[in-house]
Amino acid sequence: MSLTRRDFARQSALTGAGVALAGSVGALATAPNALASTDTDVETAAGAAGNAADARHGAGYGPLLPDPEGVLALPAGFSYRIITHSGRTRLESGEFTPSNHDGTATFDGPRGATLLVNNHELKGPRADWKYPVPLTEGLVYDPAASGGCTVVEVRRDHVAEWVGIAGTSTNCAGGSTPWGTWLTCEETEDKAGQNGMTKDHGYVFEVDPEDRRANRNPQPVKAFGRYAHEAVVIDPRRGHAYLTEDASGPNGLLYRWTPPAGFRHGRGRLRTLAADAGVLQAFKCFDSGGRFVDDLSRATRTGTVYGVDWVDVPDRDARTTSVRKQFTTGQVTRARKLEGMWWGDGGAYIVSSYARAESPVQHDGQVWFYDPRRRTLTLKVLLGVNRDPAADGAFDGPDNITVSPYGGLVIAEDGEGVQHLFGATDSGRTYPIARNELNIGTEEEPEYSEFTGVTFSPDGRTLFANIQEPGIMLAITGPWKRRRR
Repeated sequence: MSLTRRDFARQSALTGAGVALAGSVGALATAPNALASTDTDVETAAGAAGNAADARHGAGYGPLLPDPEGVLALPAGFSYRIITHSGRTRLESGEFTPSNHDGTATFDGPRGATLLVNNHELKGPRADWKYPVPLTEGLVYDPAASGGCTVVEVRRDHVAEWVGIAGTSTNCAGGSTPWGTWLTCEETEDKAGQNGMTKDHGYVFEVDPEDRRANRNPQPVKAFGRYAHEAVVIDPRRGHAYLTEDASGPNGLLYRWTPPAGFRHGRGRLRTLAADAGVLQAFKCFDSGGRFVDDLSRATRTGTVYGVDWVDVPDRDARTTSVRKQFTTGQVTRARKLEGMWWGDGGAYIVSSYARAESPVQHDGQVWFYDPRRRTLTLKVLLGVNRDPAADGAFDGPDNITVSPYGGLVIAEDGEGVQHLFGATDSGRTYPIARNELNIGTEEEPEYSEFTGVTFSPDGRTLFANIQEPGIMLAITGPWKRRRR
């Protein structure tokens, strides 16, 4: 059943500010400890008191201390361990760990181990990369493609790594499933014959971290559509898949896939779906006055709430026209750089990394919360344009995201200049967790790669994250504590 503009306007009038409180994470500002919740009209006296306490005691773990090894600055009491390093560590099969680490998730492994599935965002022909994902027999989709996933098993005194899928392209964020597998997303629209590829790309594939046999003869989940996939989450209650598209010209879309009647999710079930199974739709937003919203950058205040309806995709496999180009003006809502997602608090947190001249309004990052029960999208995070990205302090370009077991969000930065992992309390305080100190540029013109794949271990004790270039997986431990609300 669609949510009409009139229904949403009436719902907004009846519920008032309560609609703006969906989810649990408040507003973010660009600077550590800055308070942005005053941008909303729903702050309570109790919330203001809590924010005052945060201001006195600090929202995070203290200042970041330089790393003598030049890899990762952390607060006092925290430490890191390098788990994999492209070109240095090796797979079980003997090849070097592939490069360009991206989306990652953790799973309980055998005998107390932690399993991670790690995307490698490698686009185009294999010859373009020094360390592509090895073409392991039986696990290859397209032998011309350089990307894929590796599975990493971490124990206290041992690390093992092997190929989960190979021959895919530009494996970006992805997402874990409620049944314990990983969905890896191809952020490309290359078809067979383009960019050296021998098969069509732009699909989602399922990777099982526990059962290597389940990954043989990889098949794309064509029912999810073919476009520049970024991330995916699964609604564990309703079975819907939500998927982001990182594209421009025109800007990308947020999609929802509804499973066909009688379909039940589970390990390996997605590969059994027909290419046209279920219904793939793109989102369409409207404000409380019933006015259509053409682009998410229109929202300039945290707490903004949009109603959401869903519009059928005409040709999900994009045989002649890219999916996002199949819609005319006024049919769907768009956003620049739709990136990471994470399921939590009964809904999906969705990132738009930035907006520039291609968008109606410029910003340096948004995080939205989609509530499937209310069919509303609420702006939780809004980062203003960072005028001096080379200076340490401000945050910009949120990308991969996770919900912290200690409250709030942890966000991987993919902005300009200095790169951080940063957090946000439920009341809206931002704070640094880590800073990338690995300079891949020059002393005169330093360059620092983005963070990716931020995710906690199943027991919540370890925060895993990647430095994308050259490709380093890190395990961060320390005195984690529950954040103030």
